[in-house]
Amino acid sequence: MREMGATGRNGAGKIAKAAGASNCFVDFDHHGCYFVRMELGNIVEYIDRERILCAVVLEVKHQRLRLLTENNREVNLSASRLLYRDKSRLDVSMGRSRMVDALKEVANKRRALIDKVLIREVWEVLTAEQQWVDLETMTAFCFPDGPNGDHRSAVVRALFEDRLYFKFNPERFFPNSEEQVERLSAQRNEEARRQRIIENGGDWLRRFISRTAPAPPDDAPPPEVLDVLKSYYLFEKDSPDQSLARGMLERAGLGEPETLFPILVKLGVFDENENVDLLRLGAPVEFPPAVQQHARDLIAASVAEVADSRREDLTGLALITIDGQSTLDFDDALSLETTSGGYRLGIHISDVAHYVRKDDPIDQEARERGSSIYMADHKLSMLPPALAEGLCSLKAGEVRPAISTLVDLGPDMDIRGCRILPSRVRVQNQLSYYDVNLVAEQDPKVITLRGIARKFREMRLAADAVHISVPEINLWIGENSEVNLSRVNRESPGRMLVAEIMIMANWLMARFLAEHKMPAIFRSQPEPRERLYRREEGTLFQNWMQRRLLNRFVLGHAAEKHSGLGLDAYVTATSPIRKYFDLVTQRQVRAVFGLENPYSIPEMDGIMRALELPMSRVFKLQTGRQRYWLLKYLEQRVGQKEEAIVLVRRRTSYQVLLVGYMLECDLPITSLLDLKPEDLVQVTIQRVSARKDFIALTIG
Repeated sequence: MREMGATGRNGAGKIAKAAGASNCFVDFDHHGCYFVRMELGNIVEYIDRERILCAVVLEVKHQRLRLLTENNREVNLSASRLLYRDKSRLDVSMGRSRMVDALKEVANKRRALIDKVLIREVWEVLTAEQQWVDLETMTAFCFPDGPNGDHRSAVVRALFEDRLYFKFNPERFFPNSEEQVERLSAQRNEEARRQRIIENGGDWLRRFISRTAPAPPDDAPPPEVLDVLKSYYLFEKDSPDQSLARGMLERAGLGEPETLFPILVKLGVFDENENVDLLRLGAPVEFPPAVQQHARDLIAASVAEVADSRREDLTGLALITIDGQSTLDFDDALSLETTSGGYRLGIHISDVAHYVRKDDPIDQEARERGSSIYMADHKLSMLPPALAEGLCSLKAGEVRPAISTLVDLGPDMDIRGCRILPSRVRVQNQLSYYDVNLVAEQDPKVITLRGIARKFREMRLAADAVHISVPEINLWIGENSEVNLSRVNRESPGRMLVAEIMIMANWLMARFLAEHKMPAIFRSQPEPRERLYRREEGTLFQNWMQRRLLNRFVLGHAAEKHSGLGLDAYVTATSPIRKYFDLVTQRQVRAVFGLENPYSIPEMDGIMRALELPMSRVFKLQTGRQRYWLLKYLEQRVGQKEEAIVLVRRRTSYQVLLVGYMLECDLPITSLLDLKPEDLVQVTIQRVSARKDFIALTIG
């Protein structure tokens, strides 16, 4: 066979003749390929849906053929569609039924010959030469003893069905290289593996969804199935397992990916209230072992670290923290002293950077997270809890390193000066907003702090700050998994006090950094596109819509005006336990005192780029989960009437705000009412689905 293969194309005619091809009435064109003149009764073959069919020519008209197939069907197709043809003929006068029987007999004979085509053996002979082999030569290799049209057809069929070893062309074939065969073999094995997964997974899934009794122990899902279905539900067309999952669903008689959620819940893959956004966005949940170990090492080595001569001892001040009732990570505290000239306000921020050093394992993890994430059912801390709620937290009775801002105020509470310094502090009392609200009119310290906050707000409003105040909806999950809701007044004494004083601290630190020519990540904001009200005079509708008219804040290296806050400079620095931007700012403040080397501008540019994705993820998770639990709460209130404010009229619906829940919804336009923005209407909650992110309202 090697000797015959070596003759190549020039010897093809000789080899075919030697093998008996001269009796087949085959001519050759100028390429050395055979052709047959088409006549009535010729037996031909063509491909239909990846299958070769035998047919007989009933009519020839301008290169168009009318054929009768072995399946007893008549088809019309171009002569160019034929896969194989030779001089074999049937008598078209014998009748349709007999012709079909004859075609079946020919097809069966040719299919039976396929097993005698030893493709791999032929490939092993021809692969070294790497040249095209025509059909006649290939047939002579496979059937050296007098091949005929049936043998040629068998060769074409065999090489059509198995294209591992040769590139397929109906009239000639090219041997693949060994590397190509290995690659194609691997692909074929992978396709077979995937097909097995589809078949096994689809069959199991069909049994599972139709089963009424518990599954028997020996009918567990195939290992890959749950991962494939989970991936497809989460990522749909972006899932690497999309084709596998779709194959399984089709085999099981299921439709779109959303049909998988209850199945995955039943299988224990998901919880009924699974936070799928958390999975889709890939937010880090658990801290890596190296990060946890580093946190333990910091705690073990922290005993004497606060005793630093560069820190001023402020442990004698009576510090308080004011936070939500469930807060465990205290990163800011306040102190108040009466002085001969008025008051001294102390704003003390936990010196997280004292422990978390640049680019250590904890810092890298914090940068990847960007911020702590607070959800009704889950909290994802930026720092390991041992630090966020322990070593770095300003817990009552514990001495902690801090960055303190001491603000000197006159009797009328106007700011006369301030000093920023590294310090040691000890919190005396930890209060909640509720505690502060209870004594807001009786406690002299709280009264003074409120006065300071009010004075500072007046200063900002005089500088044309855009004050936006809307109620906040607080959600939490009870012991019995019930959703609880409360409406938080952000202008309550405790919240207003803390909000304004923290804005003050951020402003003063921004000015401090600018005065020391220390680069920082400053925040500025252009004027709003439109102002709907001045000072604090806006209605709820105006406050809500004014927020839409604000321009995005801008991050930069120079202090510029922040129009929304009415300040000439601004950074965020008061939440270094919870926000990476604040930790970066704190490090620049520390650098002024020589406590560490500052970031360069290129380094801060890199940090801003690195935080874009994490901060986008934080926003999506917090807003998405808040909406989910709010809709979950409203699922139990279908049929209930609620107040809504009309925000915008669209083509087919009004956008309204459910006042009791601060939730934007659509209300279909009807001919009964002609509503305008700011109209107050009564609506009825008709249908709600938290999982589908859907709520339907009707006019009440």
